[in-house]
Amino acid sequence: MLTDRLRAEFVTLLGTDRVYTDPVTLALYASDETPKSCIPEAVLFPASHDHVVGIIAIAGREKLPITPRGAGSGNVGGALPTPGSLVLSFECMNHILEFDPDNRLMVVEPGVVTGDIDALAATAGLMYAPDPGSGAYSRIGGNLAMNAAGPRTVKYGASRDHVLGLRAVTGDGREIRTGSRTTKYATGYDLTRLLVGSEGTLALITEATLKLIPAPRRIASLRVCYSDDRSACEAVIRVMRQPIVPYALEFMDRRAIEAVREYGAADGLPDGTGAILMVEVEGDSEDIPRHLAALEAALRGTGLLAVQSGFSKAEIAHLWTARKSLSHAVKKIAPLKINEDVVVPVGKLADLVAAIDDLGRRHGLPMVAFGHAGNGNLHVNLMVHPDDAEEMNRARACRLELIETVLKLSGSLSGEHGIGSEKRAFVALEFDAATLGLMRDLKTLFDPYGILNPGKKLPD
Repeated sequence: MLTDRLRAEFVTLLGTDRVYTDPVTLALYASDETPKSCIPEAVLFPASHDHVVGIIAIAGREKLPITPRGAGSGNVGGALPTPGSLVLSFECMNHILEFDPDNRLMVVEPGVVTGDIDALAATAGLMYAPDPGSGAYSRIGGNLAMNAAGPRTVKYGASRDHVLGLRAVTGDGREIRTGSRTTKYATGYDLTRLLVGSEGTLALITEATLKLIPAPRRIASLRVCYSDDRSACEAVIRVMRQPIVPYALEFMDRRAIEAVREYGAADGLPDGTGAILMVEVEGDSEDIPRHLAALEAALRGTGLLAVQSGFSKAEIAHLWTARKSLSHAVKKIAPLKINEDVVVPVGKLADLVAAIDDLGRRHGLPMVAFGHAGNGNLHVNLMVHPDDAEEMNRARACRLELIETVLKLSGSLSGEHGIGSEKRAFVALEFDAATLGLMRDLKTLFDPYGILNPGKKLPD
């Protein structure tokens, strides 16, 4: 509990304008993108690494749980407070500390908006490759905490693959530095990759050194329509077997297409379209035709209805209309979507999509599947009415069966959204007891008081 004495101690450390306990602020920071909420004891806004060190010193001494937060844009409860916790918001640690185009790196604080990193890199012909859908407003600290990804992951990898080093504070107040400023590094244990994706449960990141890469000179897009899901999934396998790695390879299933048709965003889709692949390539002007030819050859096969191409920004935007409209379109089906961010080997993608269709029929639920086909990563949305208790019971049973199916297909619970509080109960289905035990030992080593983002990542 936050006593007057402890509040005064935080005010002395941070200043009166960085410690909030009023009901309005507490309510604003009581939830993330999940429908749940929990009122915290206070919201703290550190402005520096030293502030974070000081907060953890006090919290550790008093055994006060800390919920770290960026933009609160996650949808698995990663920034959901727990009873009696302090929300530590990194919004004010929003400075780009260094931009070094010669060495293709950038040093940033955790509160920097992810899209701003890419925009600054672009001024030197570079880019920060991870491109989560929330990049225009999410913070880099949250992205690193969840190992966020996006469409470009199929070619360039997720957040973890673009971090050179970190500065962080453990749960017992140790200040650590991991990694280096070089792209080759073989000294010590790779703590950088351990912390990225740990969801703020091991240490709080206060500074990140990010790797930048050359930005593409040109991009071209293909919208490829198939008569059925399996034909599209088999085409994904063919694409990923040939040497030209696409810049993006996205999938929309039959139910997703029905949703965008009802929404009025299906302009140009042939009649009978039952699945769509969005494929992008990048390169120099002379490379694009060769890359497109190779991909079109791989995309040809059973069930192909049409291949539509776009080269200008306007043409590309038009082809992506259906995919970009999907989030709004599905809201017309039901008010709440239970979003499962599952991933399977690419060769099992068709089996997963078929299982999703079967689950929806058997449980009587609309299920919309789309996502990053080139990685086997689908966002499976169970569309439900939260005030219908019987429907919610069916959704819970369907969700468990979906997860069991994914694991039987050698897949994983999460491809890019993380585990948070919403999926932690299922983690024991994926890992054996010995592996989970070692993970808990790591948690204790980094956070012996158990104050960093409790109730997240690992099951009780």
